[in-house]
Amino acid sequence: MARDALLTLTPTAFEILLTLVEGERHGYGILVEVEERTGGRVRLRPGSLYRALHRLLEQGWVEGAEVAAAGRGGAETEDERRRYYRITEGGLAAVRGEAERMARSVRAARSKSLIPGEEAP
Repeated sequence: MARDALLTLTPTAFEILLTLVEGERHGYGILVEVEERTGGRVRLRPGSLYRALHRLLEQGWVEGAEVAAAGRGGAETEDERRRYYRITEGGLAAVRGEAERMARSVRAARSKSLIPGEEAP
């Protein structure tokens, strides 16, 4: 079994990578999207977000994006100060693996009638 297959992402890392699957974002954009997607159940704090982004950069799962400010929306001078991030192939593999692990856990919980849903075969 590959090393990445045994990996479990932190909830913060999972949420960041899941957000970046759809495209590049700056830190504040990640915070907003996570909160909206989770209906406010997950609220990342800036300190924990940037620590997690630093770890993801070190692991090679995220990289800084060098993109022109035009077309980003908002004031161009504001966007020039923001650093954008994008997911790498390794990050995509990690978040996919974690999503599959979570899906297996949900199927197991359903098979034991712990949560509603279809019974596992």
